[in-house]
Amino acid sequence: MLMVCVVFSSDTTCGVETSSGPFLANASRNSWVDQTSIVIWTRTTAMKEFVSDGREFVRVSDKEVKRLGESRDAEKILQTQLPPGASLDEMLGACPGMSGQVRLSYFPIGRRDALKSTEWKATRAASDFTAQWRLEGLEPGTSYATVIEARGEKANQVNDEMVTAKVEGSFRTAPSTDQTQDLTFCFTTCHDFVRRDDGMKGHRIYPSMTKMNPDFAVHAGDIEYYDKPLPWAMTKELMRFKWGRIFALPNFRQFYNSTSTYFLKDDHDTLKNDCWSGQTYGTVSFEEGVQIFNEEQFPSHDPRYKTVQWGKHLQVWFLEGRDYRSPNNMPDGPEKTILGSQQKTWLFRTLDESSATFKVICSPTPIVGPDRSGKNDNHANNVFDHEGAELRDKFSAVDNTIVLCGDRHWQYASVDEKTQLWEFGCGPGSDLHELGWKVGDERPTHRFLRVKGGFLSGELKHVGKSNEPRLTIRHHKTSGEPVSEFVFPRVE
Repeated sequence: MLMVCVVFSSDTTCGVETSSGPFLANASRNSWVDQTSIVIWTRTTAMKEFVSDGREFVRVSDKEVKRLGESRDAEKILQTQLPPGASLDEMLGACPGMSGQVRLSYFPIGRRDALKSTEWKATRAASDFTAQWRLEGLEPGTSYATVIEARGEKANQVNDEMVTAKVEGSFRTAPSTDQTQDLTFCFTTCHDFVRRDDGMKGHRIYPSMTKMNPDFAVHAGDIEYYDKPLPWAMTKELMRFKWGRIFALPNFRQFYNSTSTYFLKDDHDTLKNDCWSGQTYGTVSFEEGVQIFNEEQFPSHDPRYKTVQWGKHLQVWFLEGRDYRSPNNMPDGPEKTILGSQQKTWLFRTLDESSATFKVICSPTPIVGPDRSGKNDNHANNVFDHEGAELRDKFSAVDNTIVLCGDRHWQYASVDEKTQLWEFGCGPGSDLHELGWKVGDERPTHRFLRVKGGFLSGELKHVGKSNEPRLTIRHHKTSGEPVSEFVFPRVE
Protein backbone atom coordinates (compact mmCIF):
# COMPACT_ATOMS: atom_id res chain seq x y z
CA MET A 1 0.00 0.00 0.00
CA LEU A 2 1.28 3.47 -0.92
CA MET A 3 0.34 5.74 1.96
CA VAL A 4 -1.69 8.86 1.20
CA CYS A 5 0.09 12.16 0.82
CA VAL A 6 -2.30 15.08 0.75
CA VAL A 7 -0.64 18.21 -0.58
CA PHE A 8 -2.52 21.46 -0.11
CA SER A 9 -1.94 24.92 -1.50
CA SER A 10 0.21 26.09 1.40
CA ASP A 11 2.90 23.56 0.47
CA THR A 12 4.97 25.47 -2.09
CA THR A 13 7.68 22.78 -2.05
CA CYS A 14 5.47 20.68 -4.30
CA GLY A 15 4.87 23.52 -6.75
CA VAL A 16 1.42 24.35 -5.42
CA GLU A 17 0.88 28.03 -4.69
CA THR A 18 -1.20 29.53 -1.93
CA SER A 19 -4.78 30.17 -3.03
CA SER A 20 -8.36 30.25 -1.86
CA GLY A 21 -9.15 26.84 -3.26
CA PRO A 22 -10.67 24.62 -4.38
CA PHE A 23 -9.14 21.94 -2.16
CA LEU A 24 -9.45 18.15 -1.85
CA ALA A 25 -10.35 17.61 1.81
CA ASN A 26 -12.15 14.32 1.02
CA ALA A 27 -9.13 12.98 -0.90
CA SER A 28 -10.30 10.11 -3.15
CA ARG A 29 -11.97 6.74 -2.98
CA ASN A 30 -12.46 3.94 -5.47
CA SER A 31 -14.59 0.88 -6.12
CA TRP A 32 -15.36 -1.97 -8.52
CA VAL A 33 -11.70 -2.85 -9.22
CA ASP A 34 -10.98 -5.97 -11.26
CA GLN A 35 -7.99 -7.05 -13.37
CA THR A 36 -8.19 -4.18 -15.87
CA SER A 37 -10.56 -1.48 -14.57
CA ILE A 38 -11.53 0.65 -11.59
CA VAL A 39 -13.67 3.72 -10.81
CA ILE A 40 -12.00 6.64 -8.97
CA TRP A 41 -13.95 9.36 -7.10
CA THR A 42 -13.08 12.78 -5.68
CA ARG A 43 -14.71 16.02 -4.50
CA THR A 44 -13.57 19.63 -4.55
CA THR A 45 -13.95 21.46 -1.24
CA ALA A 46 -13.90 25.05 0.02
CA MET A 47 -11.44 24.27 2.84
CA LYS A 48 -8.24 22.26 3.25
CA GLU A 49 -9.65 20.38 6.24
CA PHE A 50 -13.06 19.92 7.83
CA VAL A 51 -14.19 22.19 10.67
CA SER A 52 -12.70 20.49 13.72
CA ASP A 53 -13.78 23.11 16.28
CA GLY A 54 -17.27 23.84 15.01
CA ARG A 55 -20.56 24.20 16.82
CA GLU A 56 -22.64 21.24 17.97
CA PHE A 57 -26.05 20.40 16.53
CA VAL A 58 -29.14 20.78 18.67
CA ARG A 59 -30.55 17.58 20.14
CA VAL A 60 -34.26 17.27 19.40
CA SER A 61 -36.86 15.14 21.15
CA ASP A 62 -38.17 11.86 19.75
CA LYS A 63 -41.52 13.54 19.21
CA GLU A 64 -39.93 16.34 17.20
CA VAL A 65 -37.85 13.87 15.18
CA LYS A 66 -41.05 12.09 14.16
CA ARG A 67 -42.63 15.37 13.09
CA LEU A 68 -39.56 16.37 11.11
CA GLY A 69 -39.45 12.97 9.44
CA GLU A 70 -42.93 13.55 8.09
CA SER A 71 -42.15 17.13 7.09
CA ARG A 72 -41.56 18.43 3.58
CA ASP A 73 -40.07 21.70 4.80
CA ALA A 74 -36.29 21.50 4.25
CA GLU A 75 -35.60 24.83 5.94
CA LYS A 76 -37.52 23.84 9.07
CA ILE A 77 -35.67 20.52 9.24
CA LEU A 78 -32.35 22.36 9.07
CA GLN A 79 -33.10 25.28 11.39
CA THR A 80 -34.60 23.04 14.09
CA GLN A 81 -31.22 21.33 14.43
CA LEU A 82 -28.92 24.36 14.16
CA PRO A 83 -28.09 26.53 17.17
CA PRO A 84 -29.41 30.10 16.93
CA GLY A 85 -27.60 32.18 14.35
CA ALA A 86 -25.50 29.28 13.03
CA SER A 87 -25.00 28.15 9.45
CA LEU A 88 -24.39 24.58 8.36
CA ASP A 89 -20.83 25.40 7.28
CA GLU A 90 -19.96 26.38 10.87
CA MET A 91 -20.95 23.05 12.38
CA LEU A 92 -18.54 20.46 13.76
CA GLY A 93 -17.16 18.38 10.90
CA ALA A 94 -18.45 20.63 8.13
CA CYS A 95 -16.63 20.15 4.84
CA PRO A 96 -18.45 22.32 2.30
CA GLY A 97 -17.87 21.84 -1.39
CA MET A 98 -16.62 24.35 -3.94
CA SER A 99 -16.81 24.44 -7.72
CA GLY A 100 -13.60 23.77 -9.56
CA GLN A 101 -11.84 21.50 -12.01
CA VAL A 102 -10.05 18.22 -11.36
CA ARG A 103 -7.64 16.02 -13.27
CA LEU A 104 -6.51 12.47 -12.56
CA SER A 105 -3.09 11.05 -13.39
CA TYR A 106 -2.06 7.44 -12.73
CA PHE A 107 0.79 5.05 -13.41
CA PRO A 108 2.10 1.65 -12.24
CA ILE A 109 4.23 2.25 -9.15
CA GLY A 110 7.89 2.37 -10.15
CA ARG A 111 7.03 3.16 -13.78
CA ARG A 112 6.29 6.86 -13.88
CA ASP A 113 7.21 6.83 -17.57
CA ALA A 114 3.87 5.07 -18.15
CA LEU A 115 1.88 7.96 -16.60
CA LYS A 116 -1.50 8.77 -18.11
CA SER A 117 -3.60 11.86 -17.40
CA THR A 118 -7.26 12.64 -18.00
CA GLU A 119 -8.68 15.90 -19.28
CA TRP A 120 -9.72 18.50 -16.73
CA LYS A 121 -13.26 17.90 -15.49
CA ALA A 122 -15.60 20.48 -13.91
CA THR A 123 -17.25 19.91 -10.52
CA ARG A 124 -20.65 21.48 -9.85
CA ALA A 125 -23.01 22.07 -6.95
CA ALA A 126 -25.70 19.95 -8.62
CA SER A 127 -23.61 16.83 -7.95
CA ASP A 128 -22.10 18.05 -4.65
CA PHE A 129 -18.84 19.04 -6.41
CA THR A 130 -17.93 15.40 -7.06
CA ALA A 131 -16.19 13.81 -10.05
CA GLN A 132 -15.55 10.24 -11.16
CA TRP A 133 -13.35 8.48 -13.69
CA ARG A 134 -13.64 4.92 -14.98
CA LEU A 135 -10.17 3.66 -15.88
CA GLU A 136 -9.83 0.86 -18.42
CA GLY A 137 -6.91 -1.07 -19.85
CA LEU A 138 -5.09 -1.51 -16.55
CA GLU A 139 -2.58 -4.29 -15.90
CA PRO A 140 -3.63 -7.24 -13.68
CA GLY A 141 -1.97 -7.70 -10.30
CA THR A 142 -0.43 -4.24 -10.36
CA SER A 143 -0.14 -1.44 -7.78
CA TYR A 144 -0.91 1.96 -9.23
CA ALA A 145 -0.17 5.46 -7.95
CA THR A 146 -2.77 8.17 -8.44
CA VAL A 147 -2.45 11.94 -8.44
CA ILE A 148 -5.56 14.12 -8.37
CA GLU A 149 -5.13 17.85 -8.95
CA ALA A 150 -7.64 20.63 -8.46
CA ARG A 151 -7.78 24.14 -9.87
CA GLY A 152 -10.28 27.01 -10.07
CA GLU A 153 -13.44 26.66 -12.09
CA LYS A 154 -12.41 29.45 -14.50
CA ALA A 155 -8.93 28.12 -15.15
CA ASN A 156 -8.11 27.23 -18.74
CA GLN A 157 -5.19 26.48 -21.00
CA VAL A 158 -4.83 30.14 -21.94
CA ASN A 159 -4.11 31.61 -18.52
CA ASP A 160 -2.87 28.26 -17.11
CA GLU A 161 -3.83 28.99 -13.52
CA MET A 162 -1.83 27.09 -10.90
CA VAL A 163 -3.05 23.92 -9.28
CA THR A 164 -4.66 24.72 -5.91
CA ALA A 165 -4.53 21.26 -4.31
CA LYS A 166 -3.13 17.83 -5.00
CA VAL A 167 -3.68 14.44 -3.42
CA GLU A 168 -1.62 11.30 -4.04
CA GLY A 169 -3.01 7.83 -3.49
CA SER A 170 -2.87 4.27 -4.76
CA PHE A 171 -4.84 1.13 -5.61
CA ARG A 172 -4.22 -2.47 -6.66
CA THR A 173 -5.78 -4.43 -9.47
CA ALA A 174 -6.81 -8.05 -9.05
CA PRO A 175 -4.29 -10.67 -10.20
CA SER A 176 -4.98 -12.77 -13.28
CA THR A 177 -7.24 -15.75 -12.73
CA ASP A 178 -4.38 -18.20 -13.27
CA GLN A 179 -2.17 -16.66 -10.55
CA THR A 180 -1.66 -18.37 -7.18
CA GLN A 181 -0.39 -15.48 -5.08
CA ASP A 182 -1.23 -15.05 -1.40
CA LEU A 183 -3.88 -12.40 -0.58
CA THR A 184 -5.31 -10.50 2.40
CA PHE A 185 -8.59 -8.59 2.56
CA CYS A 186 -10.67 -6.79 5.21
CA PHE A 187 -14.43 -6.50 5.68
CA THR A 188 -16.30 -3.91 7.75
CA THR A 189 -19.72 -2.31 8.32
CA CYS A 190 -21.72 0.15 10.47
CA HIS A 191 -19.85 3.42 10.97
CA ASP A 192 -21.00 6.90 11.70
CA PHE A 193 -19.39 10.17 12.73
CA VAL A 194 -21.06 10.39 16.13
CA ARG A 195 -19.95 6.89 17.20
CA ARG A 196 -16.32 7.19 16.14
CA ASP A 197 -13.77 6.00 18.70
CA ASP A 198 -10.58 7.85 17.70
CA GLY A 199 -11.54 11.44 18.38
CA MET A 200 -11.31 13.76 15.40
CA LYS A 201 -9.25 11.17 13.52
CA GLY A 202 -12.28 8.89 13.06
CA HIS A 203 -12.36 5.14 13.75
CA ARG A 204 -9.54 3.04 15.21
CA ILE A 205 -10.12 0.17 12.84
CA TYR A 206 -8.59 2.05 9.91
CA PRO A 207 -5.02 2.22 11.25
CA SER A 208 -5.55 -1.39 12.38
CA MET A 209 -6.56 -2.51 8.89
CA THR A 210 -3.80 -0.43 7.28
CA LYS A 211 -1.19 -2.41 9.25
CA MET A 212 -2.48 -5.57 7.56
CA ASN A 213 -1.75 -4.07 4.12
CA PRO A 214 -4.90 -5.59 2.56
CA ASP A 215 -5.06 -6.24 -1.16
CA PHE A 216 -8.64 -5.00 -0.98
CA ALA A 217 -11.31 -4.04 1.52
CA VAL A 218 -15.10 -4.33 1.52
CA HIS A 219 -17.40 -1.87 3.26
CA ALA A 220 -20.66 -3.77 3.51
CA GLY A 221 -22.94 -0.77 4.02
CA ASP A 222 -24.32 1.53 6.71
CA ILE A 223 -21.26 3.63 6.00
CA GLU A 224 -23.10 6.59 7.51
CA TYR A 225 -26.50 6.92 9.19
CA TYR A 226 -28.96 9.46 7.83
CA ASP A 227 -31.57 8.54 10.44
CA LYS A 228 -29.44 9.13 13.54
CA PRO A 229 -28.95 12.42 15.38
CA LEU A 230 -26.54 15.33 15.14
CA PRO A 231 -27.95 15.90 12.56
CA TRP A 232 -30.93 13.87 11.39
CA ALA A 233 -30.33 13.94 7.63
CA MET A 234 -33.84 14.37 6.23
CA THR A 235 -32.79 16.59 3.33
CA LYS A 236 -30.30 16.21 0.49
CA GLU A 237 -28.25 19.04 1.96
CA LEU A 238 -27.89 17.26 5.30
CA MET A 239 -27.16 13.89 3.65
CA ARG A 240 -24.35 15.50 1.68
CA PHE A 241 -23.13 17.21 4.85
CA LYS A 242 -22.78 13.83 6.56
CA TRP A 243 -20.82 12.34 3.64
CA GLY A 244 -18.44 15.26 3.45
CA ARG A 245 -17.93 15.15 7.22
CA ILE A 246 -17.18 11.45 7.71
CA PHE A 247 -14.85 11.10 4.72
CA ALA A 248 -12.88 14.17 5.77
CA LEU A 249 -11.84 12.38 8.97
CA PRO A 250 -8.12 11.58 8.60
CA ASN A 251 -8.45 7.84 9.25
CA PHE A 252 -11.15 7.48 6.58
CA ARG A 253 -9.39 9.72 4.10
CA GLN A 254 -6.03 8.00 4.38
CA PHE A 255 -7.34 4.43 4.24
CA TYR A 256 -9.73 4.81 1.31
CA ASN A 257 -7.35 7.00 -0.67
CA SER A 258 -4.81 4.16 -0.72
CA THR A 259 -6.84 0.94 -0.65
CA SER A 260 -8.79 -0.90 -3.35
CA THR A 261 -12.30 -1.00 -1.94
CA TYR A 262 -15.75 -2.32 -2.77
CA PHE A 263 -18.54 -0.17 -1.32
CA LEU A 264 -21.95 -1.76 -0.75
CA LYS A 265 -24.91 0.14 0.63
CA ASP A 266 -27.69 -0.67 3.07
CA ASP A 267 -30.74 1.01 4.53
CA HIS A 268 -29.26 3.78 6.67
CA ASP A 269 -27.08 5.16 3.87
CA THR A 270 -29.89 4.83 1.31
CA LEU A 271 -32.71 6.59 3.17
CA LYS A 272 -33.67 5.25 6.61
CA ASN A 273 -33.97 2.07 8.67
CA ASP A 274 -35.36 -0.96 6.78
CA CYS A 275 -36.33 1.13 3.74
CA TRP A 276 -37.61 0.16 0.29
CA SER A 277 -38.75 1.80 -2.94
CA GLY A 278 -41.60 4.30 -2.69
CA GLN A 279 -40.80 5.50 0.83
CA THR A 280 -39.69 8.99 1.85
CA TYR A 281 -37.70 10.46 4.72
CA GLY A 282 -38.30 14.13 5.33
CA THR A 283 -37.93 15.78 1.92
CA VAL A 284 -36.03 12.88 0.30
CA SER A 285 -37.53 9.97 -1.64
CA PHE A 286 -36.05 6.49 -1.73
CA GLU A 287 -35.18 6.98 -5.38
CA GLU A 288 -33.32 10.21 -4.59
CA GLY A 289 -31.41 8.45 -1.81
CA VAL A 290 -30.38 5.71 -4.23
CA GLN A 291 -29.19 8.33 -6.74
CA ILE A 292 -27.10 10.16 -4.13
CA PHE A 293 -25.28 6.96 -3.17
CA ASN A 294 -25.05 5.21 -6.53
CA GLU A 295 -24.22 8.13 -8.78
CA GLU A 296 -22.89 10.96 -6.63
CA GLN A 297 -21.18 10.03 -3.39
CA PHE A 298 -19.59 6.72 -4.44
CA PRO A 299 -18.04 5.27 -7.58
CA SER A 300 -20.81 4.26 -9.95
CA HIS A 301 -21.44 0.89 -11.55
CA ASP A 302 -24.33 -0.45 -13.57
CA PRO A 303 -25.61 -2.92 -12.51
CA ARG A 304 -25.00 -2.48 -8.79
CA TYR A 305 -23.46 -5.92 -8.34
CA LYS A 306 -20.30 -7.61 -9.52
CA THR A 307 -18.03 -10.62 -9.12
CA VAL A 308 -14.24 -10.50 -9.30
CA GLN A 309 -11.84 -13.44 -9.23
CA TRP A 310 -8.74 -12.50 -7.25
CA GLY A 311 -6.30 -15.02 -8.69
CA LYS A 312 -6.87 -18.72 -9.26
CA HIS A 313 -8.35 -19.70 -5.91
CA LEU A 314 -10.52 -16.80 -4.64
CA GLN A 315 -13.65 -15.35 -6.26
CA VAL A 316 -15.70 -12.68 -4.53
CA TRP A 317 -19.31 -11.57 -5.13
CA PHE A 318 -20.60 -8.10 -4.17
CA LEU A 319 -24.39 -7.94 -3.78
CA GLU A 320 -26.91 -5.10 -3.94
CA GLY A 321 -29.56 -5.42 -1.26
CA ARG A 322 -31.73 -2.30 -1.53
CA ASP A 323 -32.36 -1.25 -5.12
CA TYR A 324 -34.20 -4.36 -6.30
CA ARG A 325 -36.06 -5.49 -3.19
CA SER A 326 -39.74 -6.05 -2.54
CA PRO A 327 -41.43 -4.17 0.32
CA ASN A 328 -40.71 -5.78 3.67
CA ASN A 329 -44.43 -5.93 4.46
CA MET A 330 -45.29 -7.89 1.31
CA PRO A 331 -46.47 -11.46 2.08
CA ASP A 332 -43.61 -13.95 1.73
CA GLY A 333 -43.51 -16.26 -1.24
CA PRO A 334 -41.76 -16.97 -4.57
CA GLU A 335 -42.27 -13.41 -5.83
CA LYS A 336 -40.84 -11.69 -2.76
CA THR A 337 -37.19 -10.79 -3.13
CA ILE A 338 -34.28 -8.77 -1.81
CA LEU A 339 -31.90 -9.42 -4.70
CA GLY A 340 -34.34 -9.09 -7.59
CA SER A 341 -34.73 -11.70 -10.33
CA GLN A 342 -31.93 -10.45 -12.60
CA GLN A 343 -29.32 -10.24 -9.85
CA LYS A 344 -30.30 -13.65 -8.47
CA THR A 345 -30.12 -15.29 -11.91
CA TRP A 346 -26.69 -13.72 -12.45
CA LEU A 347 -25.53 -14.81 -8.99
CA PHE A 348 -26.54 -18.46 -9.45
CA ARG A 349 -25.10 -18.59 -12.96
CA THR A 350 -21.73 -17.11 -12.02
CA LEU A 351 -21.47 -19.40 -8.99
CA ASP A 352 -22.00 -22.41 -11.24
CA GLU A 353 -19.42 -21.10 -13.70
CA SER A 354 -16.76 -20.35 -11.10
CA SER A 355 -13.53 -22.34 -11.19
CA ALA A 356 -12.15 -20.72 -8.02
CA THR A 357 -11.49 -22.91 -4.98
CA PHE A 358 -13.15 -20.47 -2.56
CA LYS A 359 -16.30 -18.46 -3.25
CA VAL A 360 -16.94 -15.54 -0.88
CA ILE A 361 -20.36 -13.85 -0.98
CA CYS A 362 -20.30 -10.26 0.36
CA SER A 363 -23.81 -9.32 1.47
CA PRO A 364 -24.98 -6.10 3.14
CA THR A 365 -27.37 -8.13 5.32
CA PRO A 366 -27.45 -11.61 6.91
CA ILE A 367 -28.47 -14.71 5.00
CA VAL A 368 -27.92 -17.27 7.78
CA GLY A 369 -28.07 -15.24 11.01
CA PRO A 370 -29.36 -15.81 13.63
CA ASP A 371 -30.99 -12.42 13.91
CA ARG A 372 -33.26 -10.82 16.46
CA SER A 373 -36.83 -12.10 16.40
CA GLY A 374 -38.30 -8.64 15.83
CA LYS A 375 -36.35 -7.87 12.65
CA ASN A 376 -38.10 -7.94 9.28
CA ASP A 377 -35.50 -6.82 6.76
CA ASN A 378 -33.16 -9.66 5.72
CA HIS A 379 -32.89 -13.29 4.65
CA ALA A 380 -32.38 -14.46 8.22
CA ASN A 381 -35.86 -13.12 9.08
CA ASN A 382 -39.14 -14.96 8.57
CA VAL A 383 -40.52 -12.30 6.22
CA PHE A 384 -37.92 -13.26 3.58
CA ASP A 385 -37.73 -16.94 4.42
CA HIS A 386 -38.62 -18.22 0.93
CA GLU A 387 -35.74 -16.48 -0.83
CA GLY A 388 -33.48 -16.98 2.17
CA ALA A 389 -33.96 -20.76 2.01
CA GLU A 390 -33.39 -20.65 -1.75
CA LEU A 391 -30.07 -18.85 -1.27
CA ARG A 392 -28.89 -21.09 1.55
CA ASP A 393 -29.71 -24.20 -0.49
CA LYS A 394 -27.86 -22.87 -3.52
CA PHE A 395 -24.78 -21.61 -1.70
CA SER A 396 -24.35 -24.80 0.32
CA ALA A 397 -24.49 -26.87 -2.87
CA VAL A 398 -21.39 -25.08 -4.24
CA ASP A 399 -18.21 -26.26 -2.51
CA ASN A 400 -16.39 -23.80 -0.25
CA THR A 401 -18.96 -21.01 -0.53
CA ILE A 402 -18.87 -18.65 2.48
CA VAL A 403 -21.04 -15.62 3.30
CA LEU A 404 -19.64 -12.44 4.87
CA CYS A 405 -22.30 -9.97 5.99
CA GLY A 406 -22.61 -6.48 7.40
CA ASP A 407 -25.57 -4.82 9.11
CA ARG A 408 -25.45 -6.62 12.47
CA HIS A 409 -23.88 -4.84 15.45
CA TRP A 410 -22.11 -7.83 16.94
CA GLN A 411 -19.52 -10.31 15.67
CA TYR A 412 -20.38 -13.90 14.94
CA ALA A 413 -19.61 -17.03 12.96
CA SER A 414 -22.57 -19.32 12.34
CA VAL A 415 -23.46 -22.48 10.46
CA ASP A 416 -26.96 -23.03 9.12
CA GLU A 417 -28.36 -26.15 10.79
CA LYS A 418 -30.08 -27.42 7.65
CA THR A 419 -27.54 -26.67 4.90
CA GLN A 420 -24.27 -26.27 6.85
CA LEU A 421 -23.64 -22.92 5.11
CA TRP A 422 -21.09 -20.74 6.94
CA GLU A 423 -21.70 -17.04 7.56
CA PHE A 424 -19.49 -14.46 9.28
CA GLY A 425 -20.78 -11.17 10.70
CA CYS A 426 -18.00 -8.61 11.04
CA GLY A 427 -19.54 -6.41 13.74
CA PRO A 428 -19.74 -2.60 13.82
CA GLY A 429 -16.83 -0.25 13.22
CA SER A 430 -16.49 0.72 16.88
CA ASP A 431 -17.39 -0.65 20.31
CA LEU A 432 -19.57 2.46 20.73
CA HIS A 433 -21.80 1.08 17.97
CA GLU A 434 -22.41 -2.34 19.55
CA LEU A 435 -26.09 -3.07 20.11
CA GLY A 436 -28.88 -5.55 19.54
CA TRP A 437 -27.59 -8.85 20.94
CA LYS A 438 -27.25 -10.09 24.50
CA VAL A 439 -23.80 -11.16 25.69
CA GLY A 440 -23.75 -14.93 26.20
CA ASP A 441 -26.85 -15.60 24.08
CA GLU A 442 -25.23 -18.33 22.00
CA ARG A 443 -27.53 -20.28 19.68
CA PRO A 444 -26.96 -23.74 18.17
CA THR A 445 -25.89 -22.11 14.90
CA HIS A 446 -23.11 -20.10 16.55
CA ARG A 447 -19.48 -21.15 16.27
CA PHE A 448 -18.29 -17.78 17.60
CA LEU A 449 -20.02 -14.85 19.28
CA ARG A 450 -18.58 -11.56 20.48
CA VAL A 451 -20.82 -8.59 21.24
CA LYS A 452 -18.30 -5.88 20.40
CA GLY A 453 -17.05 -3.86 17.46
CA GLY A 454 -14.26 -4.77 15.07
CA PHE A 455 -13.79 -6.16 11.57
CA LEU A 456 -13.15 -9.34 9.60
CA SER A 457 -10.07 -10.34 7.65
CA GLY A 458 -9.53 -13.04 5.08
CA GLU A 459 -6.12 -14.51 4.33
CA LEU A 460 -5.49 -16.75 1.34
CA LYS A 461 -2.24 -18.69 1.60
CA HIS A 462 -0.70 -21.49 -0.43
CA VAL A 463 0.91 -24.15 1.74
CA GLY A 464 3.13 -27.20 1.30
CA LYS A 465 5.02 -28.44 -1.70
CA SER A 466 1.82 -28.69 -3.71
CA ASN A 467 0.81 -25.06 -2.94
CA GLU A 468 -2.55 -26.11 -1.53
CA PRO A 469 -4.82 -23.06 -1.01
CA ARG A 470 -6.08 -22.27 2.50
CA LEU A 471 -8.52 -19.48 3.34
CA THR A 472 -8.51 -18.23 6.94
CA ILE A 473 -11.30 -15.96 8.20
CA ARG A 474 -10.63 -14.05 11.42
CA HIS A 475 -12.59 -11.65 13.60
CA HIS A 476 -10.56 -8.74 14.97
CA LYS A 477 -11.00 -6.20 17.73
CA THR A 478 -10.92 -2.55 16.67
CA SER A 479 -7.25 -2.60 17.74
CA GLY A 480 -6.58 -5.29 15.13
CA GLU A 481 -6.07 -8.10 17.64
CA PRO A 482 -7.53 -11.35 16.26
CA VAL A 483 -10.18 -13.00 18.43
CA SER A 484 -11.22 -15.93 16.21
CA GLU A 485 -9.79 -18.09 13.43
CA PHE A 486 -11.53 -20.43 10.99
CA VAL A 487 -9.63 -22.25 8.24
CA PHE A 488 -11.20 -23.49 5.01
CA PRO A 489 -11.56 -26.12 3.67
CA ARG A 490 -12.91 -27.21 7.04
CA VAL A 491 -11.42 -30.29 8.70
CA GLU A 492 -13.77 -31.12 11.54
